[in-house]
Amino acid sequence: MAAGAKRRSLGRVSGENAVIEVAWMYYHDGRNQQEIAEALGISRATVVNYLQEARETGLIRITLAAPAFTTHRLALELREKLGLAGAWVVPDDGLVAEESFARVVRGAAQWLPDLLAPGDRLGVAWGRTVFELAEQVEARAIADLTVLQLVGSMATPYGFTAEACSTRLAQRLGARCLNLHAPAILSRAELAAELRAEPILKRQLDALEGVNKLLFSAGTVTAQSHVVESGLASPEELDAQVARGAVGVICGRFIDAEGQPMAGPVEARMIGIALPRLVGLEMGLLVVPGLDKVAPSLAAIKGGYVSHIATSTRVAEALLAA
Repeated sequence: MAAGAKRRSLGRVSGENAVIEVAWMYYHDGRNQQEIAEALGISRATVVNYLQEARETGLIRITLAAPAFTTHRLALELREKLGLAGAWVVPDDGLVAEESFARVVRGAAQWLPDLLAPGDRLGVAWGRTVFELAEQVEARAIADLTVLQLVGSMATPYGFTAEACSTRLAQRLGARCLNLHAPAILSRAELAAELRAEPILKRQLDALEGVNKLLFSAGTVTAQSHVVESGLASPEELDAQVARGAVGVICGRFIDAEGQPMAGPVEARMIGIALPRLVGLEMGLLVVPGLDKVAPSLAAIKGGYVSHIATSTRVAEALLAA
């Protein structure tokens, strides 16, 4: 400790107050760990523990400024090659798939509020990626924002149902939430048509027409696809659509390699927004957290659903090489 420097002591200060005191000195006053330990009369190990606790409990948040990701070389190349308005690329060299997934989702969660404005009507797809993103968005109220559930409800083995995705995101952003109070898929096309015509549901579906921005992740068409495991399509229906050229899924609906919606028995039984309404919006943020989503994501971009993309370096390289 420098000569003449006044030594303090945490004394009776403990618990959260002690953690805040140490965090303040480290992050706001710019002191190093040894200086804090000497100033407060505690060990350096205690300082380290307090700083770790501050991070784990959310008392502090450490983020890199957006340009670190949006002006990354690969982000600029994605914008140029794919005709995008913006791209966010996080590094994932040496990470396993789950670690890369977490980084991409966290980055997209940091970016999303910056892409929204008062009065927006944000359409939200469903799935693990969107749900985890909603969980990580920093609470920030955006005036007159409406979050729209784009596909009906479903019984799934997961916690990330369509209504859970839209509701959680609306809560984080202080937004109004409009959910669809109907199943995502019916047993018969005729029954689905009748339900769409019911006045209550018709008003809800009509409200979706006002969507001007979109948040989604393109689904895969493998045997483990969420459309199968959630009951939106049977394995046989999936195989039939793949044989016809399906390469991806958006809001529970199949698309081909050009991003065009694919008609069929599954499509006719769905309750939700029609895919053509999601083309050419003011913003379409596509989150691509893994290499398994390269093909469906490229199809979504070709189809005109995407203006912004959040992904990792390895996925970005795969997108550019395709």
